Amino acid sequence: MFIENAFKAKTDFWRYLVGSMIVIAANLIAQIPFVVAVAFKIGPDQRENLSQNALMQVLDSNLTFFLLMIPFAVSLLFLFLVIKQIHNQSIVSVTTSRPCIDWSRVRFSFLLLASLIVISTAIEYQMNPEDFVWNFKTTPFLILLVLAIVFVPLQTSLEEYLFRGYLMQGLGVLAKNRWIPLLVTSLIFGGLHFANPEVEKLGSFLLVYYVGTGLFLGIITLMDEGMELALGFHAANNLVVALLVTTDWTAFQTNSIFLDVSEPSLLPVYAALGFFYPLMLFIFAKKYGWKNWTEKLTGKIKVSKP
Repeated sequence: MFIENAFKAKTDFWRYLVGSMIVIAANLIAQIPFVVAVAFKIGPDQRENLSQNALMQVLDSNLTFFLLMIPFAVSLLFLFLVIKQIHNQSIVSVTTSRPCIDWSRVRFSFLLLASLIVISTAIEYQMNPEDFVWNFKTTPFLILLVLAIVFVPLQTSLEEYLFRGYLMQGLGVLAKNRWIPLLVTSLIFGGLHFANPEVEKLGSFLLVYYVGTGLFLGIITLMDEGMELALGFHAANNLVVALLVTTDWTAFQTNSIFLDVSEPSLLPVYAALGFFYPLMLFIFAKKYGWKNWTEKLTGKIKVSKP
């Protein structure tokens, strides 16, 4: 069982507290290059007067993308060190209840969501071509492609290993049930994304989307007894979107193929929560034969110290 894997490691509460602080500190320190680069470009005094959206446009978009990805890569490295050195736990046991990571699950989830994003974007383009501007430039796009392939999986893996792996297992050990780690990690996940500039454009209802996405990722992790599907989903979402369509008001503004110039709308949020997430849950459940939903999502954790 996935959460029960934590009992094979050192699960004292202070270890999770110290481990989380180390990862947070590593992330903050790794943000320094971006802060320095922006300050060097516009001056340290001007930086405080800029909105978050304006900060994203100070530097070249590929350079901004690279500098914003560094904290995720560094944090993932330190999270793995925390898991190994502080908890004496293997990375595999934080990833899955299976003997080894099932990469076919990662691949299936990635390809499924990537296909849905491409198809839905193509349909939207056919219906409202005036909402899209051709943004493709060969050299900047190829640089973005390399950066995205290298760094986006590191960014999304950090979030999955931190929320659906490390914290979900740690909270499960503490709460001795499944619903508290599922709910708490989803709320924290949503809360951290609430600072994104999209909220300024779309309003606080976007918190429902972020928390809902956290719940979806938590559900597929608990039902599948591993993070593989969540890893594939998250990587596909961020990678395909970064390469396919950008806007001038989202957190990541990239040298993508298209620029979306339509008015900001909550329609994609409703589509994700009301259609795409339920559809993917149905497909995963059928493919992997998920059963005992209530027990797996809300049941008690059996304490089994080695």
